[in-house]
Amino acid sequence: MSDSRLGEAAHFAFARHETFAPRFGWLHKAYMQVKEDQGAFLAEDAPVLFGVGKNMVNAMRYWSRAFKLTREHSPTKGTQAKFSFPTWEARWLLDEDGADPYLEETGSLWLLHWWLVSSRPGAKSWAPAWYTAFHLAPFSRFTVADMTQVVTRHVNFSYAESPVEASIVRDIDCVTKMYARSAPEKAGSPGSYEDLLACPFRDLDLLTFVGTRGKPEWQFTSGHRTTLPARVLAYACLDYAAKFSRQANSISVARLANEPGSPGRAFRVRENEIVTALQKIAADHPQLNLTEAVGQRSLAFTADPFTLAWEVLDEQYDFVTRRPGFPTREEWAAKFPKLAEAEQKELATDTNTAELLFEETA
Repeated sequence: MSDSRLGEAAHFAFARHETFAPRFGWLHKAYMQVKEDQGAFLAEDAPVLFGVGKNMVNAMRYWSRAFKLTREHSPTKGTQAKFSFPTWEARWLLDEDGADPYLEETGSLWLLHWWLVSSRPGAKSWAPAWYTAFHLAPFSRFTVADMTQVVTRHVNFSYAESPVEASIVRDIDCVTKMYARSAPEKAGSPGSYEDLLACPFRDLDLLTFVGTRGKPEWQFTSGHRTTLPARVLAYACLDYAAKFSRQANSISVARLANEPGSPGRAFRVRENEIVTALQKIAADHPQLNLTEAVGQRSLAFTADPFTLAWEVLDEQYDFVTRRPGFPTREEWAAKFPKLAEAEQKELATDTNTAELLFEETA
């Protein structure tokens, strides 16, 4: 049976960032524009609106979608153009009265990283190379060629079509530019040097350059994440649990630490660090409890883990949802009804893909 985990977790999307890693200010600027005009990315004067070149406009559009801050859908039936609709999560994080509109807190970068490489029904990842690198790659140290080979293998197993290899190479190059604090002296693409200076995700220190100028290699870092807030880690754990159950249930810490798609792999943290964070949060949240049976520790929750996840995350940012005038998810969906249509279309696509994969592997 082929390994189709990538196809189940991520959409087919490669090299849509135009070689640019996300930069300071891009996501806030994109949100503020599409909140007022959902066709902003497609406007003839988009470079003027966003204050960047045309290629960067395309990159901003891609990253907004990849971080689950927008969903794309045709504004009317029969049109091919896809408008960008801001999600409730974008409103919560990036509005002027949101949690952290200018991403000044490192915890917000960890949160966005989780949204980038996480997947659940109706909200799959739009960054398959990133998903593979963090969740499916069997090594922690790699060259661009190593990671390209792994991504290519999963792509061939998971999708009916394949991108050209150069597109996967560009994605892996972007992964290293986005997260590594250091890089080889001869940067790869035209935007490399600026990206190294302007990409905020390097502050997460998830990758480090360990090769030589003649043989560039990178390695995922691990260990205690001093900049990862306990509530953000607990949010990711509950968000991951909600992928499997939206009712009172439990999930083992081993799964949260080691399973492909889990917070442990996304953040490169071990079981003990997850336990420490969950113990800290559970002390103030009676609906959460860490249990142990037969030597296995589990996170138990007495309500919908998705709802609990947002309660924990909202607390980290002084309860954004309780501020005057802040819209509920239902109110935001009523303002942008295309969001629900886009989600339903994705859910239908997920079902069809799963049925097709089952037929191919049966």
